[in-house]
Amino acid sequence: MTIFEAVVLGIIQGLTEFLPVSSSGHLVLFQKLFGIGGEMALTFDVALHVGTLLAVFAVYWIKVWDMIKHPLSRLPLYLVLGTVPTAIIGFLFKDAIEGYYASGSLLGPGFIFTGLVLLGAERIGNGRKDIKEMKPTDALLIGTGQGLALLPGISRSGTTISSGLALGLERGFAADYAFLLSIPAILGGAFLDVLDVLKGETVAIESIGIIQLVAGVAAAAATGFLAIKVMLSAVRKMKLRYFAWYVLVLGILVITARIFFREQFPWLG
Repeated sequence: MTIFEAVVLGIIQGLTEFLPVSSSGHLVLFQKLFGIGGEMALTFDVALHVGTLLAVFAVYWIKVWDMIKHPLSRLPLYLVLGTVPTAIIGFLFKDAIEGYYASGSLLGPGFIFTGLVLLGAERIGNGRKDIKEMKPTDALLIGTGQGLALLPGISRSGTTISSGLALGLERGFAADYAFLLSIPAILGGAFLDVLDVLKGETVAIESIGIIQLVAGVAAAAATGFLAIKVMLSAVRKMKLRYFAWYVLVLGILVITARIFFREQFPWLG
């Protein structure tokens, strides 16, 4: 892996982890284009997760510190509750999800699903509920939406923010809750990647390079920080439709390539 490839993948991870355009879908696309796979891809994914976590902590360090001091307050409890459906879905359908990532067959439909969800949320999301009015069922439903985003092409931030808006959460709080909910999700994803890496014979760090790892993490952290700020503004100003049209067009392009250019793009399934 070159430094250029590491930085590009870091930028893609940082931007798409928090913008509602599916980080998994974009990483699959670019890793396939760069010919990166196997243990190298898994090891690098772990590093990129570290970068995106740093971005969340940088934006929300006050809230995170407050939750550490008050672990039994409503927000941390609702974050735990929202994580439960995601964990259950990931555990029950792990093999099927990995199969879809390997084949790439759901990338196009996943992008289109994300676009439709964003357009729907933009129309109905004008609620007023904050953490005091949020219900346990709201957390469970948002967590279920996050579980759907385990599939390639479906945006985690897109589904969680849209679910929150559909359930009547205030726009700013819906985004805050979605990004804070990403902390256990990203940690869980990194933990599973570490387990998969350790199953192999090597950790593949040497094949990537320390400089490349650091460059990727730094790029993911910096762009992730900017992406969160952009997304918070977009949600409050009702600008989600721009992301919706982007993933809709991307989904159509991926499906078109899969149907008519299968020989050129065999990894699309």
